[in-house]
Amino acid sequence: MTGHTLIEKIIMNNTGAADVKPGEIVTVTPDALMIHDIFVPFVANKFEQMGFSKIWDPDRAVLIYDHLVPAATVDDVRHFKAGDAFAEKYGLRHVHRNDGICHQLMVEAGYVKPGSVAFGTDSHTTTYGAVGAFSTGIGYTEMAAVLGTGELWVRVPSTIKVELEGELPPGVTAKDVILRLIGDIGADGAVYRALEFGGSGAKALSLASRMTIANMAVEAGAKCALFEPDEKALEYCDKAAGALDLAKLRPDADAVYEKVIRYDAKTLEPVAACPSQVDAVRPVRELAGTKVDQVFIGSCTNGRLEDLSAAADILRGKKVAPFLRLVVTPASREIYQQAAEQGILKDLTDAGAMVTLPGCGLCCGRAGGIMASGEVVLATNNRNFMGRMGDSTVQIYLASPVVAAATALAGVIAVPN
Repeated sequence: MTGHTLIEKIIMNNTGAADVKPGEIVTVTPDALMIHDIFVPFVANKFEQMGFSKIWDPDRAVLIYDHLVPAATVDDVRHFKAGDAFAEKYGLRHVHRNDGICHQLMVEAGYVKPGSVAFGTDSHTTTYGAVGAFSTGIGYTEMAAVLGTGELWVRVPSTIKVELEGELPPGVTAKDVILRLIGDIGADGAVYRALEFGGSGAKALSLASRMTIANMAVEAGAKCALFEPDEKALEYCDKAAGALDLAKLRPDADAVYEKVIRYDAKTLEPVAACPSQVDAVRPVRELAGTKVDQVFIGSCTNGRLEDLSAAADILRGKKVAPFLRLVVTPASREIYQQAAEQGILKDLTDAGAMVTLPGCGLCCGRAGGIMASGEVVLATNNRNFMGRMGDSTVQIYLASPVVAAATALAGVIAVPN
């Protein structure tokens, strides 16, 4: 019997199977389930249409209001009322009404841990792989079914290994790593595969940076993204997770991979995804000078403390370019408070930034910062599809927080110094 990849190890640990192979259908028991405000009315309707009278395990379900807060349309309030009614009727105890973005909270609050199996009603649920969890997005019908039954079938994915070796150069971040990968393999380059990240460069990344990479893995079609869990993961998500046996959550030396992709960190440079495809990736130096109307720093991809701090380091004591709007959205209430305590928010607002309450906001085109026809935005989130931040004429470039900050000062796309 050959060795196993990290996703295979997690599935085996969950199911008790002695061996699993890519392509096999297995039934897993989730450790955590996440529903956000956009989908909760549909989950609730399907749940009752299926005839369920109780949630399988209310302690494993988390309801998070993040996409629609604060409400931007009258209909948004319908989602709040439906969610509250569902939580009260079925005894949901983990409800976050304005604490931040779902993917940040699921890790930050310790709902997922190394080795967990987690499902969420959002494609960027892959984020939790930063701590070594098998996490993936599902639809509201699947969510209703798993809430009632406590199990869900999955096909064991094959794995693409991504090895990052060495230290990232100054001005190059995790966002550049994942954009470069997506640009290289394409938006369909990892469909229903697990992306397993390893190498000295990957191990050196902070948990926040790992979350950035795992978050955007789905933009290459990945079923999940995984970093081998270590002490950084244990410390970040929950001290209590220290009782876990991390030895069971390591890929074997003789694991079989579909392919291996290698990057030498020192050869990487700042890059950006150009409108309107995530895999239309070009070096920032080739885009320098492109006029920008707005810069957005935030989202579940790049709204963490290290992102805000990196931007503040560039903006401190300076002013954003005339006629340019800079919107900053911390990923959670805790991050917002930490940024305030450390003076980061003051640096950002002194420079001219508009700092919003934690939430999805501009990234999902809902609340705060929507673009006018024909405008150009450089943003740190994960998708630049037409119509996402305004109408179909809005041009969206995706880049790192340091590129965003440099661009905000210059008024045009700029390479960070």
